[in-house]
Amino acid sequence: MKAENPLVTVSTFRSTADAQIAKGILDEVGVASLVRSDNAGGMYPALDSAALLVRAEDAEKATEALNRRRRSD
Repeated sequence: MKAENPLVTVSTFRSTADAQIAKGILDEVGVASLVRSDNAGGMYPALDSAALLVRAEDAEKATEALNRRRRSD
């Protein structure tokens, strides 16, 4: 069975905090997203990288919004 709204990773971050900031940028432009992270339930904080996921149809808009923000920093 094919997923109706597949999710794709638009960026990865060194920490969940950085990913949450990027999620806020996407919220501002109306792109729904979620942060996926796995550090083994807190047992391995060094593995605290995070992926920012969006619906496949929103990937281009999300990437553009994140790139605009990086250029303005």
